[in-house]
Amino acid sequence: MTVRPSINRWLCWGVCGLLLASLGAGCSFKKMAVRQIGNALAGGGTTFTSDNDPELVKDALPFSLKLMESLLAESPRHEKLLFATASGFTQYAFAFVQQEADELEDSDSAAAEAQRARARNLYLRARDYALRGLEIRHAGFASGLSQNPRKTVQRAKINDVPLLYWTAAAWGSAISLSKDQPELIGDQPVIEALIDRALALNPDFDHGAIHSFLIPFEMARAASASDGESRARQHFDQAMALAKGRLAGPLVNLAESVSVPRQDKAEFQALLERALAIDSDAYPDFRLANLIMQRRAKWLLSRTDELFFEPVKP
Repeated sequence: MTVRPSINRWLCWGVCGLLLASLGAGCSFKKMAVRQIGNALAGGGTTFTSDNDPELVKDALPFSLKLMESLLAESPRHEKLLFATASGFTQYAFAFVQQEADELEDSDSAAAEAQRARARNLYLRARDYALRGLEIRHAGFASGLSQNPRKTVQRAKINDVPLLYWTAAAWGSAISLSKDQPELIGDQPVIEALIDRALALNPDFDHGAIHSFLIPFEMARAASASDGESRARQHFDQAMALAKGRLAGPLVNLAESVSVPRQDKAEFQALLERALAIDSDAYPDFRLANLIMQRRAKWLLSRTDELFFEPVKP
């Protein structure tokens, strides 16, 4: 997954909260203010341009996300705000809930499981916001996905790619944490249809975000059981080229999703060392995303002995 919330949103959230609290009872004025605030929150772009303190962002995000939900309660068809809320919940769940669950596993498995359940619920919340955005643009889109996903996604156009991507990212992440929930696992064909349509419409989206997503996804895709690794490596090459080597995400994804199943310890370590060697300060647009993925790279390296099994000597 690519973690890129907007720094500009954080700068105006506190002011927006005060403005909302001061709104009077005038219905038309309130709706106009909500729309304007929603535009300000959603219009900051999709890159975290400079923040170098993931813990600060972690502490600030819950209030920010709840503020966006409050705005959506007043303006439920605000498309830009639906997109921002979907992407925000997905990234928060991955960077600050699921990662902590993984790190807790060895010391407190019960706490880790509780965190994963929380992450799954946040992913599903994000999915629902993204689906609402697609439904506004294409009536019947959500119900169509459950009936004939391949046919339904053909209605999506290139300007729908951000919502297609975040719907797939949130939904797919929820499925990855739901091995004991067959009703969710059964939605895998929907994820495939969504991400494949996004790829067909705009393969260069967001510095290779779709390709980076597809690195682990190809390893789990039902239709590519025989060539999943080959397809994952092709997406890795595309992701690295589109990001011009500035993002740690593709390196971490390949190491975790391909090198571990292949039991290629040397490749695993080399990829993660490359990820850690990226200077996050050299690329401000990707600073927070790289810091988050480098944290995962360090955690994965710390588990090398658990992930790789030395052959028993005769």
